[in-house]
Amino acid sequence: MTGLAIALGLVLAATAGADAVTPEAGPTKNAVDTDTLYKIVFFTGLVVIGIVWGVLFYSLIRFRHSRGRRPPQIFGNTTLELGWTIAAGAVVAIIALITYIMLDGIKNPAPSGSSSLAEARAENASIDQPPPSRGTKALPITVSGQQYIWRYQYPNGAVSFQQMVVPVDTTVILSIKANDVAHSWWIPKLGGKMDAIPGYTNKTWFKATATGTFTGQCAEFCGSGHAVMSAKVTVVEPQAYQAWVDNQKKLVQQAQKQAIELRKQFQQQGT
Repeated sequence: MTGLAIALGLVLAATAGADAVTPEAGPTKNAVDTDTLYKIVFFTGLVVIGIVWGVLFYSLIRFRHSRGRRPPQIFGNTTLELGWTIAAGAVVAIIALITYIMLDGIKNPAPSGSSSLAEARAENASIDQPPPSRGTKALPITVSGQQYIWRYQYPNGAVSFQQMVVPVDTTVILSIKANDVAHSWWIPKLGGKMDAIPGYTNKTWFKATATGTFTGQCAEFCGSGHAVMSAKVTVVEPQAYQAWVDNQKKLVQQAQKQAIELRKQFQQQGT
């Protein structure tokens, strides 16, 4: 009973400050599943520690004797030894089973919702990762890290820096890479972080079920400007996303025209 009371106290205390020691979870299923799995393992560990400490302190108090007295010598207890071995194995097996069950929903893209962007394209998340289930389409975005900024390329020609804009209720497939040194793209409330490594393309995904702005930070030390290499994802309604994309495309086209005109001016001045 003492061990159970200690374990319960530890769990309740940890639950009160869970957000400080467990992953953040926002309006994405994979982020929530990751947080849930982490808490299951974390609180199970606390219960085991509580039981062990409870038995330890109970034994210290219950069997204490005056100094100098020779304690009784006990050699082995087959029932007890088999009991804690089986219990420990059962705990590990249960955690492994729960992890196996939840891993599919964390790794593999979920289908876009009914209110998702109609123009989203069908894309696989990675070579060994199936497309969103039931043939649902997804929005692929390429994330490029470089000292010290994030560049986002959309499938329709739009480009943005630092701030990614995506439609709500739409599965977003991210292809993450680096142009110079190792970086790490991480928006805590939208899911786990993913390294950006030069020469490689890593894949991840998320589907935000609520609008809002979610901030993050490069999680890999990448140089003197690492601290200012922030990231932001803004989730909007599909109509607002389409309007934003159209505007970004116009800005890109305008910049390209200006670059062509400036190049012509320089060429003329050179002659």
